[in-house]
Amino acid sequence: MLFKDKIKKLIPLFLLDFYHYALAFIGAVIFGFPGRKLIVIGVTGTSGKSTTVDFITRILEEPFDSAQGKAGNKVVSNSSIRFKIGENEKPNDKKMGMPGRFFMQKLLWLGVKEKCKYAVLEVTSEGIKQYRHKFINFDCAVFTNLSPEHIESHGSFEKYRKEKLKLFKATKYLHVINIDDGNAKYFLDIPAKKIVTFGLNKGDFNLKNTDFHLNILGNFNLYNALAAIAVVTLYGIYLEISKKALEKVRGIPGRMEIIQKEPFLVVVDYAHTPVQLEEVYKSLEGKNLICVLGSCGGGRDKWKRPVLGKIASQYCREVIITNEDPYDENPMQIIKEVASGIKHPKPNTQHLILDRKEAIKKAIAMAKPGNTVIITGKGSESWMCLEDSKKIPWDDREITKEELKSRRNY
Repeated sequence: MLFKDKIKKLIPLFLLDFYHYALAFIGAVIFGFPGRKLIVIGVTGTSGKSTTVDFITRILEEPFDSAQGKAGNKVVSNSSIRFKIGENEKPNDKKMGMPGRFFMQKLLWLGVKEKCKYAVLEVTSEGIKQYRHKFINFDCAVFTNLSPEHIESHGSFEKYRKEKLKLFKATKYLHVINIDDGNAKYFLDIPAKKIVTFGLNKGDFNLKNTDFHLNILGNFNLYNALAAIAVVTLYGIYLEISKKALEKVRGIPGRMEIIQKEPFLVVVDYAHTPVQLEEVYKSLEGKNLICVLGSCGGGRDKWKRPVLGKIASQYCREVIITNEDPYDENPMQIIKEVASGIKHPKPNTQHLILDRKEAIKKAIAMAKPGNTVIITGKGSESWMCLEDSKKIPWDDREITKEELKSRRNY
């Protein structure tokens, strides 16, 4: 256990709450409450937050009429993928979708300085728990979906959901809710000036016979696109603008990102929860899957490890379980716990490989035309976190490209 974690256990909860709240207030004061000077859209849920933030941002930025020189809106945004201020962006290398209070307030301040009109923010349960959303005037709150995650941090699924609900309680104007999700009723119970629902088969929002063609993999991305279109429509953006912006999207970094199409498909995705993993596999089902996976965040959500292994064995022809951000936990023990979910392993189809690079190499070496190699867990993350706060540069996508190149040159 890290020293700071030991200290946290010794400090009474009310003092920790005061500490986080005070930091949020001080940060807002230092940067002049920038969250009051922007139209702020907050996106929360278990899955799809980053992609939905990306979609909303792209639509808002899309020129209204390029022929007449009518430019789109300037936007500041944050997600687990990137930080963006107008035309300037950089990858998020902090391993947090919603960084600390000072960082968030500074990001919004820079957005104001850059004359941005909108802020589109990924809002996490841990961020809400630590008051990172405070002193930001959210105009619109978006709910994507909810499934068990961060249970050890929050104590229970109900407490995890309660944190998500706080964003909606703090947002009085617009609520946009995925009506197809089983937890939608909890979000619908929170009052707002306007509540809009979306879904594939029901909901207040529909596309009014406008055909949209997404050029990215994953049926779950239909929900992310619907959420984004519903939000921007509330701000007067025509469906034609949304269609134009979304059809330009050829991929989201580390989200069902295609690394190679032929002679076999290779995909990298961030999926690290059971629901996410199953959705990814379902979207590729029937393509003879060879999967590489682990269980991210040593010391966290140990319950899901065997569940991930079970799901992988149900959908994939070959299952390669490997290392993934073990922090202070024994990485081989994590791998074995993931493997324990495979109840009736077929001979020579399950492989436990500690070295993640070797695991990716093996998957690529095994692949033949008609196969799909799917590497999950880290997506576009740029670090692997080890014991004693050590971390090493890492990018699943770059490692995969190197191994593919080596295979071609062999």
